[in-house]
Amino acid sequence: MAKTVVITGASAGVGRAAARMFGRRGDSVALPGRGEAGLEAAAEEVRALGGRALVLPVDVADAERVEAAAERVEAELGPIDVWVNVAFATVFAPVTEISAAEYRRVMEVSYLGFVHGTQAALSRMLARGKGAIVQVGSALAYRAIPLQSAYCAAKHAIKGFTESLRCELLHQDSGVKVTMVQLPALNTPQFDWVKSRLPRRPQPVPPIYQPEVAARAIVFAADHPERKEFWVGAMTVATLLADRLAPALVDRYLAATGYASQQTGEKRDPREPANLWEPVDDEEGHDFGAHGRFDARAHRVSPQVWLSQHRRLATVGVAAGLAGVAWLASAVTR
Repeated sequence: MAKTVVITGASAGVGRAAARMFGRRGDSVALPGRGEAGLEAAAEEVRALGGRALVLPVDVADAERVEAAAERVEAELGPIDVWVNVAFATVFAPVTEISAAEYRRVMEVSYLGFVHGTQAALSRMLARGKGAIVQVGSALAYRAIPLQSAYCAAKHAIKGFTESLRCELLHQDSGVKVTMVQLPALNTPQFDWVKSRLPRRPQPVPPIYQPEVAARAIVFAADHPERKEFWVGAMTVATLLADRLAPALVDRYLAATGYASQQTGEKRDPREPANLWEPVDDEEGHDFGAHGRFDARAHRVSPQVWLSQHRRLATVGVAAGLAGVAWLASAVTR
């Protein structure tokens, strides 16, 4: 049965890939976010794949506009069945090079944007006693890395917010469910528009996955929101286990490798546009799509997604994580 799905930040990257997959199922997909060129292109793709689409130019940092967007979704597409929070903005730089205003902006979009979307969904779902909210998180919600303090702080905050909400919904014995999808490094356009003060061009920390890997996990999570969370990418599990077993070792490892692993060999052009304050696709009507510039290095499948969908084989995932811990320890001590 077709559903009404809201995806924030679907103009590009993971949100764009997820919109396509929901559209292919015949769902009605609402697209609130910045970047009208990307949103319009996403809507065309959803319609071409057999779904309905509604473009809603909204900055998720504005709670009133998010609420108004939700109202319009229900008026035009019907009751919201699934709300997926994806939208974010960030800054790549050391802590000392990020201004207070930039930290505030990142939190307003990347954390409060999730809060605003969740509250808009809850105000409608709770009365009906059903619905699913999917928070798109990151392995960095568990283990922070250098040069991404703003993003890591937002993802940690989302995790705390979601865990509190889950307990409240259980207390109320509500039929509304909330789940998280923790993502690895992905090949998305963010590395071409992120606000950066790094000397070289930013890149995702390998191993890198295609956004469709994340999108498949999001769609599955939307259909199985009773599960607490879904992990994408085996190294996300290895990172979590390593940080729990040997946090000081992980700190030293990231101190030694975290700067180089997040930059390519190319010098960054300081004139490159950044989407922290304004969307970059509206400047020239450019549609960035779902993929970034790392197609040649990105994996199209993730065993961890499959394991998340088949919990009886989760022990295999744990074993893989422990193997990753052993590899990490050996890498640091070599």
